[in-house]
Amino acid sequence: MLVFLEFALAVVTFGALRFITAPYGRYLREGWGVTVPARAGWLVMESVSSLLFVVVFWFGPRRTDLVALLLFAMWQSHYLYRAFVYPFLLRGGRRMPVVVVLLAIAFNVLNASINAYWIGTLGQYPVGWLADPRFLIGVALFASGLTLHVWADRKLRRLRASAGDGYHIPYGGAYRWVSCPNYLGEIVEWTGWALATWSPAGLAFMVYTVANLAPRAMDHHAWYHQQFPGYPAKRRALIPYVI
Repeated sequence: MLVFLEFALAVVTFGALRFITAPYGRYLREGWGVTVPARAGWLVMESVSSLLFVVVFWFGPRRTDLVALLLFAMWQSHYLYRAFVYPFLLRGGRRMPVVVVLLAIAFNVLNASINAYWIGTLGQYPVGWLADPRFLIGVALFASGLTLHVWADRKLRRLRASAGDGYHIPYGGAYRWVSCPNYLGEIVEWTGWALATWSPAGLAFMVYTVANLAPRAMDHHAWYHQQFPGYPAKRRALIPYVI
C-alpha cells in the first residue's frame, strides 16, 4: 500500500536531513548539478499537488459529497497559495537544483495521489461528519496553520523590503517564540488535515511534514545563531519553549 511507502519515506527523509542540509534557499551551494530559477522550480513542483489532486479526486465516486468537497477545498487552499502565489513573491535571481525539484515532484505525485484517492474514493464521510469533533478541530487547526504560514512568509518579505537584501532577524508575532513559524504553520495545517480526514493518508502526510520540516527548522535556527551573535537566546527553532 502506497501509504506505507510515505511513512517509510518520512523515516528516510528525517535521517538524511539530519546529516545533509537540503541545497536550496540560503543553503544553495556547488555540487548539486544544474539549477533552475527558484520561481519556476516552486511553481512546477507545487502545482503537481494541486493539479493531480483535482484529477484523482474528480475521477472518484465521492466527488459530489459535501464533506469530500470541503476537504478538497482545504487541500487546494494550501497548494494554490504554494504553487500560484508564493513563487511570484520570491525575489528574482534565486535558483535551486533540478534534483531538488525532481525529488519534490516525485513525493508530491505520491502524496497527492494517495490523499486524493482517499478523499474521492475510499473515505466515507456522511454529512454528520461536519459536527464531529475531529473534523471541527482539524479544520480549526488547518485554518490556523495556513494563516500562520502565510503571515510568516509575508513578515519575511516585508523585512527584506524595509531592511534591504540579505537576511535579517525577524521580530514580532510568532517570531518572538520560534525561528520558523512558517514551518510550524505547515505542521499545524497538516496535523489538522490528519484529524479532519481521519485517514492513514492524512496521517502519513502529517508525519512526513514533520520529518521534512523539523530538521530544516533546526538548521535555520543554528544558522541564525551563527550569523547573528545577538540572536534572541530564548527563541526556539520550531515549537515555543520546547525545540
